[in-house]
Amino acid sequence: MANKIKNKNIKRTWIQYGVIAVVAITLYATGLHTDVIGFAQRGLLATGLMNPDVEEIAELRQEEKENEGEMAKVSDFPKADFNLQLIDKDGNSKSLAELKGKVIFLNFWATWCPPCIAEMPSIDKLHEEMGDEVEFVMLSLDQDFEKAKAFDKRKGYDLPIYAPASNLPPMFQSSAIPTTFIIDTDGNLVLTHEGMADYSDPEFKKFLHSLK
Repeated sequence: MANKIKNKNIKRTWIQYGVIAVVAITLYATGLHTDVIGFAQRGLLATGLMNPDVEEIAELRQEEKENEGEMAKVSDFPKADFNLQLIDKDGNSKSLAELKGKVIFLNFWATWCPPCIAEMPSIDKLHEEMGDEVEFVMLSLDQDFEKAKAFDKRKGYDLPIYAPASNLPPMFQSSAIPTTFIIDTDGNLVLTHEGMADYSDPEFKKFLHSLK
């Protein structure tokens, strides 16, 4: 009897593994695994643990503003490299330099990257709320830019997505994806955040407002 029960449990276990394997293969075959994993990772984003610490940066920026007119002060932030050429989803060429003087939200992402998919709804919400105040550059690293455009349309985001039309400047080369760079109105690179984040967080919006 004991052996019979044991064999039954083993059989049930193998059936469970088989079902999991079939589901996993199906998800990978259809390309849906990225969406599923990305959806699961949104639970982690909800904790706020992945968000960049922008409070200190905002304080430094405010300090620089208050010191304007006094003796020259060396900025705590490096100047952004605007030598980056882009192609938008309509095939038009654009240079990052054209956005100088504005707050820029530059995000490197790809459709095959689950953390990118996880943070995308928060970026879309931020774009809806601050698209008139902040320039968004969603730079796709997909080999096929058509996949990025199809993803944007399928999700109903209508985000300003681009493909790189030149080599990335060294300061924008990152080993992680997604990576987000924030440039202020003075052309300073004030934030580099590797990994996903919840960019719809009120503290982050307040931070962007402080960069004008």
